[in-house]
Amino acid sequence: MKQFNYKNPMQVPKVVKVVINRGVGEVTQNPKAMEISVAELSAITGQKPLITKSKKSIAGFKLRENLPIGCKVTLHGNKMFDFLNKLINVSLPKIRDFRGLNPKSFDGHGSYTMGIKEQLIFPEIDYDKVDKVRGMDVTIVTNAQKDEEARELLKYFGLPFRT
Repeated sequence: MKQFNYKNPMQVPKVVKVVINRGVGEVTQNPKAMEISVAELSAITGQKPLITKSKKSIAGFKLRENLPIGCKVTLHGNKMFDFLNKLINVSLPKIRDFRGLNPKSFDGHGSYTMGIKEQLIFPEIDYDKVDKVRGMDVTIVTNAQKDEEARELLKYFGLPFRT
């Protein structure tokens, strides 16, 4: 409150939701890849993912309309805070050559998006059962008005930003 001169405690930004998104582009060649991705995301988040479908056909990608091409999970409340805690304290320190998160990955409205290159950093994933390394996008949505406010909020949560 002191840093941004808030007069009311309700002005302090909060984390609204966390969205974990994974595109499964190889589903056109390997239909089993979607089942594996859904199982991995539900193990990581503790919630069943929503399967996203393509909006239009693209011949170059061998993609037809309404073909399942990804999955996403939206976390709120206690599950969101549990996932953030696990991400910050357990998973991010496991990344090889990790120098911190990019502080420029804010969208201008207070949301932060980071890409994770492999699912093996999460403790729920068994290394022996992984057939292919797949990444995911994690978006942390806040109700902050500016990126500086959201950056400070996420620093207080413990997200390690690069300097």
